[in-house]
Amino acid sequence: MKVLVIGGGAREHALCRSLSLDPDVTALHCAPGNAGIAEVAELHAVDALDGAAVAELAASLRADLVVVGPEAPLVAGVADAVRERGIPAFGPSAQAAQLEGSKAFAKDVMAAAGVPTARAYVCTTPAEIDEALDAFGAPYVVKDDGLAAGKGVVVTSDLAVAREHALACERVVIEEFLDGPEVSLFAITDGETVLPLSPAQDFKRALDGDEGPNTGGMGAYSPLPWADPKLVDEVMETVLRPTVDELRRRGTPFSGLLYAGLAITSRGVRVIEFNARFGDPETQVVLARLKTPLASVLLNASTGNLAAEPPLRWSDGAAVTVVIASHNYPGTPRTGDVIEGLPEAPEAGAAEKGAQKAYVLHAGTARGADGRVVSAGGRVLSVTATGADLATARGRAYELVSRIRLDGSHHRTDIAAKAASS
Repeated sequence: MKVLVIGGGAREHALCRSLSLDPDVTALHCAPGNAGIAEVAELHAVDALDGAAVAELAASLRADLVVVGPEAPLVAGVADAVRERGIPAFGPSAQAAQLEGSKAFAKDVMAAAGVPTARAYVCTTPAEIDEALDAFGAPYVVKDDGLAAGKGVVVTSDLAVAREHALACERVVIEEFLDGPEVSLFAITDGETVLPLSPAQDFKRALDGDEGPNTGGMGAYSPLPWADPKLVDEVMETVLRPTVDELRRRGTPFSGLLYAGLAITSRGVRVIEFNARFGDPETQVVLARLKTPLASVLLNASTGNLAAEPPLRWSDGAAVTVVIASHNYPGTPRTGDVIEGLPEAPEAGAAEKGAQKAYVLHAGTARGADGRVVSAGGRVLSVTATGADLATARGRAYELVSRIRLDGSHHRTDIAAKAASS
């Protein structure tokens, strides 16, 4: 199978790494990719938002499957353009991707499907904003209705900050605050069959102790030793299947990766948000534990044959990923700094068996003129490790983090700490 992955972050590096270990994958391509992905896939320069260009590249490569990683190309209809050329694409249509592209659309789908979620108001005027903020009170949850690269949500007890963010959005969703821990649960679906993956938890705030501004995610771990063993079954019955069924009923079937961001509240499971693609950095830890070869699962989802897929197999151990971010992230990041201390590419035997216990997945990186790897974005690296338990995986991840040098960089030191000690 020839596979083309679209995107250039750590999520796509995790996908490419898993696909490169799949014996069914005979050729692996990525566009545009990054310095790390170049070690496992052939890179191509293409605008990931240009559906016609992506489809043309896929056709020229004679790709058997195209995997669209980021949300913006999905909302822009890139998967549709690929399918129009007769090539299977893993990723929802532009219409179905509005589940992530519009918070208001997602709320409407959840209401129709009876999916438990926070009460919310969709606001377009200052008067509506003030009324909604007053109705819910602090802490305020304010969400830009459109895509915002993981930074469109503000949760604050400061009314002025909440109002300022709301007024800066063309259309905004203001909702009640949900208490309790958050969980990310991914499911692969072909529009009918729904196949859940292993739950993960990510860390959105920039600083230890969940302090600082929201980010795209500073780390993650899986599995969740504190979670109810019945959690996945409950979410399948109350959230994932009803949502997939509702979208199919509307004539916009969802095929691809459905990501449910959940709050385990005192009143039960509630949906915080939906995403229409693999999450970053949760993908890094979920795929690290997946033993089932990935390519056939994604292809079966893309061709309506997911019901034929046997149950997924998982390792008994744990995985932890720690994000190394560039200076000033999540503000305007500094780029072009040399990254030192990166581990050598693994020996072929270890890579083929997927036996690395700690490795680096590149996010915002590039090759400098002198061939050295330099920072090229806000989140630069996802240092990922596996182990028999969370404490072991966490220790391995942070040991590798300690060997990497990037001037001005920062990372959280408490990823999975509480779960590993429980």
